[in-house]
Amino acid sequence: MLSYRHAFHAGNFADVLKHLVLIQILDYLVLKEKAICFIDTHAGAGGYALNSGYAQQNLEFENGVGQLWQRHDLPEAVSRYLDVIKAINRSATLQYYPGSPLIIKHLMRPQDRLALFEWHPTELEALVKKFSKDPRIHIYPEDGLNQSIPLLPPIERRGLVLIDPAYEIKTDYQTVVSTLVSMYRRFATGTYALWYPVIERQRNQKLERQLRASGIKNILLFEWALCADHTKPGMTGCGMAVINPPWTLTATLQQTLPWLVNTVSDRDGYYRIDPLVSQ
Repeated sequence: MLSYRHAFHAGNFADVLKHLVLIQILDYLVLKEKAICFIDTHAGAGGYALNSGYAQQNLEFENGVGQLWQRHDLPEAVSRYLDVIKAINRSATLQYYPGSPLIIKHLMRPQDRLALFEWHPTELEALVKKFSKDPRIHIYPEDGLNQSIPLLPPIERRGLVLIDPAYEIKTDYQTVVSTLVSMYRRFATGTYALWYPVIERQRNQKLERQLRASGIKNILLFEWALCADHTKPGMTGCGMAVINPPWTLTATLQQTLPWLVNTVSDRDGYYRIDPLVSQ
């Protein structure tokens, strides 16, 4: 689908969870000196202005990063997340929100490599402007779910793959699992982070059943919801399924997710930590 534009949603609560978890994984992986290959299957535009354009239409960032920007009682992982956002933002006021590509670029080292996939022509154009001059970064004007698989296993033998499609097509819930299975068969020691929305719980339950039956080992699932599941249109929550996660991630999110629920969610908001598949 070519209609989705992430700028409408930049900095919302779903971005907070996705990027908080992403930063925790990145910080862990770069502790070792050996080079890493990063792959972002749905890179988008790379970064988004919050003070103009699409982001101003729904102001979703106000119920996400905007809730955290001026607070001083942050858990360590939230503080680390905001440090990265502020360093890229370069402003005391919240004017810009980095997408995953900019966050990865900010934290990657000279020896690391980043592959970005994006096939929306407007998003692709913005991506090229931001990243084409960095020799560590290669941009692929293709569908990342299909075309990123041949990049595995990476020559570095260390890697992180971020998968976060728009889920505009209902079959994406099944396609992401088949993609993960293909990737895992080629590179079983890699780390994979799959973001998903909670819109209709039945779709999520099917996704979880397929992940459990996939043959993939060591899957941790983390969810954060602003409110309880309901049948109205729109996303109530979101989650990350992480394959081969850092051993520190569960303890970190056990401290972080309750705080986010108490700080940002409605009264019936919730969090969930589930070892979906154990080693």
